[in-house]
Amino acid sequence: MTRTNVMRLLDAAHIPYRTAEYAWDERDLSGAHAAEAIGMPPEQVFKTLVARGDRTGLAVFCIPVLAELDLKKAAAVSGNKRVEMLHLRDLTALTGYQRGGCSPVGMKKKLPTFVDESAALFAEIAVSAGARGHQVILAPADLIAYVGARGADLTE
Repeated sequence: MTRTNVMRLLDAAHIPYRTAEYAWDERDLSGAHAAEAIGMPPEQVFKTLVARGDRTGLAVFCIPVLAELDLKKAAAVSGNKRVEMLHLRDLTALTGYQRGGCSPVGMKKKLPTFVDESAALFAEIAVSAGARGHQVILAPADLIAYVGARGADLTE
């Protein structure tokens, strides 16, 4: 089992979690693939998206893998008039993570983070453990408290 920085941070904070590893494919970094591979319903597997607001700068949005981020809702909740998705070429430099392995835990800088309100429906959700093919599964309340996130309606 690979230990990622996300796992080390959660351990240091005494946050209970479990892990799931799966074989990833460069051609399919989709969350649907991740959910199927770890045997969890896609509603409980969350992808981490980073967007840039016109007023507040970068913000992080965690939404179910099959959902689409509603940019108007994301802008409103983050205090912006509009937000646009961060260009992939900028992702690693700004977050420390690569596409398919971006986690809300342990980014280079603490960014405003928002978790879709649907997370509260579940005892546990999965998010990336900070590396492709690795997920951490934990209570959404623990994730939200640890990263200082707010729950919000974020999807279309």
